[in-house]
Amino acid sequence: MRPLAIAMKKDTQNAFKELAYYSALGFSVALAIFIGLFIGLGLDRLFDTTPVFMFIFLCIGILAGFNNIYKVIKRSSKS
Repeated sequence: MRPLAIAMKKDTQNAFKELAYYSALGFSVALAIFIGLFIGLGLDRLFDTTPVFMFIFLCIGILAGFNNIYKVIKRSSKS
């Protein structure tokens, strides 16, 4: 009996790799936004500047999330 990786066709393996890559995109966008939000909240608590840093770092997190989407679109347009 052959191992699963050998038995699968190359097209199927490539499809699973692409599916995993695109499904991780949503997680990476959400993670970038939440990291920016929590850094901003932490700095606001530290410097007592509520909500200045929260908005600044939330915007940075959103931009980082859109940057991830842009990279995926750029990668998929090459292939």
